[in-house]
Parts: sequence; structure tokens; C-alpha cells
Amino acid sequence: MFGYAGKLAYINLSTGSVEIRETGEKPARQFIGGSALACRLVYDMIGPETDPLGPENPLVFMTGPLVGTTAPSSSRFAVCARSPLTGVWGEATSGGVFGPRLKMAGFDGLVITGRASGPTYISVGEGGIRLLDAAFLWGKDSYETQELIKREIGDCSVACIGSAGENLVPMAAVMNDAGRAAGRCGLGAVMGSKNLKAVAVGGRGKVNLADAGTFNMMNKMILEEVKKATALNKQYGTLGYLDIGMYFGDVPAKYFTENVFPAEKVTGKKLREDFNVDFKACMGCAVACGRKTRLAGKYNLSVDGPEYESAVALGPLCGSYDLEAITYANHLCNLHGLDTISAGVCIAFAMYLLDNRLATAERMGADISWGDSGGIFRLIEQMARNEGAGALLNKGVKRMAAELGVDPDLAAHVKGLEIPMHDPRAFMGMALSYATGPRGACHERADFFMLDLGLVKQQCLGLDAGTDRFSLDGRVADVARLQNVRELDNAFLRCVFASLPMDITAGLMGLATGAPWTMEDLERAGDRSFTLKRMLNCRLGVTRADDRLPGIVTRPYAEGSNAGFVPDVDKYLKEYYDARGWDWDTGRPAEKKLAELGLEDINP
Repeated sequence: MFGYAGKLAYINLSTGSVEIRETGEKPARQFIGGSALACRLVYDMIGPETDPLGPENPLVFMTGPLVGTTAPSSSRFAVCARSPLTGVWGEATSGGVFGPRLKMAGFDGLVITGRASGPTYISVGEGGIRLLDAAFLWGKDSYETQELIKREIGDCSVACIGSAGENLVPMAAVMNDAGRAAGRCGLGAVMGSKNLKAVAVGGRGKVNLADAGTFNMMNKMILEEVKKATALNKQYGTLGYLDIGMYFGDVPAKYFTENVFPAEKVTGKKLREDFNVDFKACMGCAVACGRKTRLAGKYNLSVDGPEYESAVALGPLCGSYDLEAITYANHLCNLHGLDTISAGVCIAFAMYLLDNRLATAERMGADISWGDSGGIFRLIEQMARNEGAGALLNKGVKRMAAELGVDPDLAAHVKGLEIPMHDPRAFMGMALSYATGPRGACHERADFFMLDLGLVKQQCLGLDAGTDRFSLDGRVADVARLQNVRELDNAFLRCVFASLPMDITAGLMGLATGAPWTMEDLERAGDRSFTLKRMLNCRLGVTRADDRLPGIVTRPYAEGSNAGFVPDVDKYLKEYYDARGWDWDTGRPAEKKLAELGLEDINP
């Protein structure tokens, strides 16, 4: 198979068995790779009875056809399973070099089941797959774990868990390549439940392409355009968006109750002015949006980040504008392997409840107020160790609200996943995308704010910036189409910053795989991926009632450029269902839609 390694490894940690299977031309054509192909592989393996932290829940590490090639910024990998945080489909992606090195070891993906009898790590190399004793790693933080494995087995890239994953914290991340994170949905806890401390990959092989010469030449030309389009990200990292986003009312503060704050204290420009910052790129990426930041003084260490989502979640959302403290809080999350978005939202929720006297410090197990950096540090540590107030906060805002007996509409989540740092009151397309996303509130599938800002280049699909960011009149189908595009990026495992027009991508896929691809073929594949995930979620209990935003983010702001706007998802939901081909009563994809996508034989 050109563009693919052609093999999948099925690893049963309970028995220690490893079975190598072919990736298969048909599933690769239908689902391409990444979380789309992962969902197809596990679709028949999980159901409502599957315990997310049980040995039967498959954990999948997956690459895609562009990974390990010269295609710009195509070095990501996906981690997928039933989420212990949300109970529905869980997926997360990360960059670095792990994805390419897994593929270069000869595998498109790993499907891991069972539970090891003791701490274990998996070594994947060109010589095969080994299950190794990880007792000496248990209790180590994510950075130390990576270094110790490299000392033991040599040159490799490591994806691992920290104390949060070991303690089965529902928002535990999978960390790789120093401070990179597959952060969302708690997939680090799934690793921990399997006694799986890490996966180390050390491949150095070559990805075979159908027409490597033309493919590489084409990407060389594309790279120059990507550099121009992402110049701001290179200069200031993703945090460079903060002051721009605030102009649009897109950056939430004090638990989604404010959108005007001293933004100049926490921008990407401020980070570069006040700290020694180095650029950090994923393999084959010219953007280099990652940061390596030197903290002097009382911290006296170099840390990874922070990027935009982490900085806002652990900063303004918690009423903190101390950039040094925000950067250190981000480091603590990386150290212990915690999703920075969910952690920040939960800490901010605790502050909000205490500030509004909706919960007591005694019931919460902590007394923390807006901007309390020391309190944020303590809660991160407690959340990772599953101790004290952290044992409540690390369950997510949905369960926090239930256990504290407060109005569930105050919990900022969709389908159990905490809302990211792009405010649904700034762009109506984001509101609808959050409400309908396959893993819950997700700012990357799809990032409709990028379309409305003119930063998405998909005019070949008829997608273009609208004239009114607060309205989706005549544009509801565009939300579904952009979601499909992002499903494809997640299948190719290409960074969204280097997402290319679909006609160019179709050409690249043809050169890589040797099979003809049209824009229509790719769009259908993206639609197929989104639809399959919806089918699985419906099996796991999702209905139309779950396609909504909580009340905390539908209260109008009093200030900012989006003052007074209330996102009305219900206004557009029926039209969205019609565009998707979903049944309005059940929320399920209709039989006609399944037949259209070639999914009619899949057990609903």
C-alpha cells in the first residue's frame, strides 16, 4: 500500500500476545486513517456495557497516509478510545515525532486491549514489538519517564502518562516528545487502567509513495505558502491569537462571565518580551508554533509552552494575569499529564461557585479565589494525585455540578467535555459546532471562527468568510462541511494550521497512494468519518437532547464587541440535522444517509 505502512498491530496486554494484521485497502480508502480509521476498527468492539477503564476498552494509536512524508506539518498521531471523562467517543491528537516514528517502524497503528499484570511499556521498532517491565517507571513524571526509556532502549520517541494517568484521573493526558500532549478526553487514564506506562517507537524506515518525486516537488512549493500563512504563529505561537481574539470577544475570563480583561499582560508578544523563548517545531513543520520558555527566579527552569488554550484556561479563565505563574501551571499539567483545558475549566468553576456562594469551601475541600496562583498550583497537584479537592475537580464540571448539587446548566461542557477557550458567543458557527461535535465541545473540529476570520482557504468547496459572525442564515451547511474538512485533517493527521485547499489535497493523496482522489471523494470520506462517530455515540447513549450548549455560555456579555449576543443553537439545529441526514426524532443518521456513504452494512 503506497502511503501506508500496511500493517496494524493488535496487542493484548492481558495475554502478552501481538497479532499483526493488514491495514487493508478498503478501510483505508473509506476512512483514510487517524481517528476516522481508529473509530472503524473499534466500532464493533465497544458498546454501552464497555467500561472506559476496563480491559475491554480498546486504546488505539493511529497514524495517517501523510504522516512521515514531506507534506507540511503532517507529523501528528491520534489516540482514541471510549472516554472515561465523557463516556462517549474519545479522541485526541498530538504532534512531535512520535507519529512519524511509529509509521517508520512499519505500523499504521496499534490497537491495544487487556490489562497487564503489572506496570508495562511497549517498545515498537523495526525489529518488532516487545512488552517490557515498567515497574521502574511507575510514579515517575512524564519528562523523567521519557528520558529513562531512552536511556534503556536507545533512540526513540515516547508517549507516556504521568501521575494523573496512573491514578486514573478522567482528564489525564498522553504526553510525548517532552511537553507535547494528546490532551483531551482522558485517554491517559485508559493507558493507566491497562497498567501501560508508555509506548516507545523507534522506526527509521521510509514511507513508500506512488510518485515520490512529484509529491516532494509539489510539497516544496506548498511549503512556501504555508510559511507565509502562518507567520504570526511562528513569531508568537498560538498565544499570538489572544489579543486578536479578545477584540472579537472570543477569549473568556472568570469562568465564561467576562470577556474584557488586561489582555496585554498575557499575549504571545508579552511572553517573548519578558522571557527567554525558543521556537519548537514538530517534525517536518515550518510553523514552529511550540515554545520553550525559560522561567528564572523562584522557578528556575525551562518549560514547554504555554500555547493559547492552556494559557487562557489556566490564566484569564481563572482570573489570573500573571504570565509567569500561568506558564508554570501549564508545566505542572505537562509534568503530571493533565489536560490543561479541562483542568483550567474545573478550577475556574470552583472559583466561580465559591465566589457566588453556590458552594462552601468545606464542601469543595478547598478555598480558592480568582487569580490565586498558589491555589491553582495546589489544585493541579491534588487533581493529578486524586487527593483532597482534586478528587472532586478532576472528575470534570459535569460531575462536579452533580456532586455539589448546583444547577447543571452552570457546568461549562458539551457531552461531558469542558468547553475550550474560543467563546461560542463570539461566532455562531462555533456555537453550533460545539453543540454537535463528536467528542463534545471541540475548537478544532470545526474551528468556524477561522473561517469567519478569512483564515480557512477552502473556496474550492464554496467555504468562505461570512458577513455576519453572529448569524448562520444560509450557512448552516457550511458548519457541517468544515467539520468534514477537519475530520479529514484528523484522518491525514495534518495540523490544521497547514490545512490545504481540498483540490490540492486530492492531488497529494493521488501522488502518495497511487489511487485517484477527487475533492468529492475526500468530502465523502470526511462525512463518513463524522457520521460513523455519530453512530457510535448514539449507541453509547447520545440523543438530540445532548446537542446543546449549557446556560453559562448563553448568557450575553455586557461588554466587548459581542455584547448582548446570545447563541441560539436550537434555531439552526433542525437545518443542521437535515444537512447531515440525521433523523430529527432519534438524532441518528438516517438509513438513506448510511447508504449514501456506504455504511448501510454497519451494525447501528
